[in-house]
Amino acid sequence: MATWSKILTSLDSGERLQPVGELAVQAGAPEGKDRVTVKPEQSFQSILGFGGAFTEAAAYTLSRISPEHRAEVIRSYFDPEEGLGYTIGRVHIHSCDFALGNYTYVEENDVELKTFDISHERKWVLPLIQEAVKAAGKDITMLASPWSPPAWMKTNGEMNHGGQLKPEFRAAWALYYSKFIKAFRAEGVPIWGITVQNEPAAVQTWDSCIYSGEEERDFVRDHLGPTMHREGLEDVNILIWDHNRDLIVERASAVLSDPEAAKYVWGTGFHWYVSEAFEEVGKVHDLFPDKHLLFTEGCQEGGVKLGEWFTGERYGRNIIGDLNNWTEGYLDWNLVLDETGGPNHVNNLCDAPIIADTVNDNVIYNSSFYYIGHFSKFIKPGAVRIGLTSETSGLQMTAFRNTDGSIAVVIQNETGEGREFALELDGEAVCDTLAAHSIATYIIK
Repeated sequence: MATWSKILTSLDSGERLQPVGELAVQAGAPEGKDRVTVKPEQSFQSILGFGGAFTEAAAYTLSRISPEHRAEVIRSYFDPEEGLGYTIGRVHIHSCDFALGNYTYVEENDVELKTFDISHERKWVLPLIQEAVKAAGKDITMLASPWSPPAWMKTNGEMNHGGQLKPEFRAAWALYYSKFIKAFRAEGVPIWGITVQNEPAAVQTWDSCIYSGEEERDFVRDHLGPTMHREGLEDVNILIWDHNRDLIVERASAVLSDPEAAKYVWGTGFHWYVSEAFEEVGKVHDLFPDKHLLFTEGCQEGGVKLGEWFTGERYGRNIIGDLNNWTEGYLDWNLVLDETGGPNHVNNLCDAPIIADTVNDNVIYNSSFYYIGHFSKFIKPGAVRIGLTSETSGLQMTAFRNTDGSIAVVIQNETGEGREFALELDGEAVCDTLAAHSIATYIIK
């Protein structure tokens, strides 16, 4: 018989990513018991990884606590044994809202980008990435995203409040990405992929820039894609959209229906704000099955929510919903924020799985940290999603087969009462009750 074990996080019991030990295995599920059946003969997408964003806010915050606590946070995320085993990350190309202010890498009106210089990132961001790589024991798969071109390249003459990229600067802006990638590679940080623009459909009070679907298509087809190839960076993956699920089908169709644009595009990135219409993500896969899907940003808005449970459940629900619709990886937003939910240069305060209290030099773990861990610690890069059917109500679940042959089944119970079921695989089963407001990962080896 296989060995079945359980790891549990539960609101009322105080268990947090707690190994419960081996479960009693029996031949088949008993009569009358609701079944959750793993179907390894069905296979879907493979996993790139799980991770979070190396924002300037996160890196600066970690510079304001003791070296011991800083090291603890990095280990908690990136150590494959002691931590969550993060393997992917995201970084902003010059400033975003979670930076200390607007900044770029070039001087005003330098169309030829002769002054391009990323030394700003050597203060906080690059050292954090390098320490994370050391904790992970291997390179982190890094995605880079711009929030806005330099002000002088834009129709509104500022980095904030939307605006658009002026047509005459499209070539220069495309070259800017390649210079960023080469500069980061020179610092020992390989960039795996880039998104065209963070949230291209939103005029924000912070760094932002608007692209219609047609504008994004044309920029990728006529400028960004060819430039990346010309600069010897065809190995860097290009992702479109990088915004919410509600308009994902419309945007993916606008770009990927053009074969000349689509040939440069690895896939579509998306965020969780506004919509939990997970089926919209699946529709993009159905329309363009040769392209990929990556969750590129999500966080709890509205400042710090210390001790709240709904934030963890939001992560679990969204991760399961997206994984079950062909998503290949999950990137949280800020790895860590301070006690205010910042810093953020326009006061767009948010929550993070780890909050660093810079006043008292303390580190606080939110429920979201543990919920993410139920996936990232046990579903490894290269794992393949497999079939799963359920007769139970009120549970959300997904299942993966790792490259070592082990199977990880994640089941979440957001309801206010326990749920009984039999988890079944290949004629063997375990009977379990998942407590109210809890999440469990079942490992079958």
